[in-house]
Amino acid sequence: MGLLDGVLGGVVGAVVTDVIRRNGGVQGVVNQFETKGFGPTIRSWVGTGPNQPIAAGHVEKVLGMDLLQEMSGKTGIPVAELTEKLAQILPQAIDEMTPGGVIPKG
Repeated sequence: MGLLDGVLGGVVGAVVTDVIRRNGGVQGVVNQFETKGFGPTIRSWVGTGPNQPIAAGHVEKVLGMDLLQEMSGKTGIPVAELTEKLAQILPQAIDEMTPGGVIPKG
């Protein structure tokens, strides 16, 4: 099961990269979350303090079902499972991409 988790994590990591690319980079993702009402949550990921958690349903609200279904089709991971994984991985991914609380240019 450990190997499968690693492969699944790699696939979800690729989805995170694609989500960031499609939204115009980290700043675009931040804007998307802020627009959908999750500004304090996304700012916690960018900031230097602890990352606030996000529910899978909130990730779905921000990213939209169309994108999630497309990513599900590409990866073979059911939408519900993919959304759960994104809710777990996105906070850490954004946190790591914004060292010192600074959003990279481009």
